Amino acid sequence: MKLVETEHAVIVQPPGEVRASVIWLHGLGADGHDFVPIVGELGLAADAGVRFIFPHAPVRPVTLNGGVPMRAWFDIKSLDRKGLADAEGIRASEVRVRELIATERQGGVPAARIVIAGFSQGGAIALHSVLRHPERLAGLMALSTYLPLADALAEEANTANEDVPILMCHGEFDAILPLELGQWSRDRLIDLGHDVEWHAYPMAHEVSREQIHRIGQWLGEVLGL
Repeated sequence: MKLVETEHAVIVQPPGEVRASVIWLHGLGADGHDFVPIVGELGLAADAGVRFIFPHAPVRPVTLNGGVPMRAWFDIKSLDRKGLADAEGIRASEVRVRELIATERQGGVPAARIVIAGFSQGGAIALHSVLRHPERLAGLMALSTYLPLADALAEEANTANEDVPILMCHGEFDAILPLELGQWSRDRLIDLGHDVEWHAYPMAHEVSREQIHRIGQWLGEVLGL
């Protein structure tokens, strides 16, 4: 695989024809390099033709961190549910996700062959964006995260992705975004009729090897690899 870096993203380009894409959003304060090393651990065949796009969030002041500028998909005022809901920033990042999807579509990858993934704050944007997207996508992967603007989802959800496969994983010892927040988000999605595959792992706010193994399997399933 070939690593390509641009001003806005890190891209892992497969050899040969690109037949599917995974757009993977990093967490607060990280950048697009954060999950690049995981690609080689997913167990995907070299000829699977999957391109991984790891975009960089914009740099912005984050209230929770004393207003210090860092890469963030939206502002966070506190770690309670109200403080997690910067609607303006969340919706701006949703536009960014749509632009990333459009770029892949223009490059010849059908929407039904595109997975949107995210960790922590990036996972919140993945959940928000996919469930409102007007084209059926291949899958939605939300790691160590929560459902933002949950009260608006029933009205804003697009039926195109009402049955999109959803993989949610969370750490049992997560001190940043507690397990209960992930479980509450899962239950809200199930109540709205979404099919959620849920896994809790004995870990903190991170990604474990067992989880990486399941992610690789799940990508193979939703992309038909």
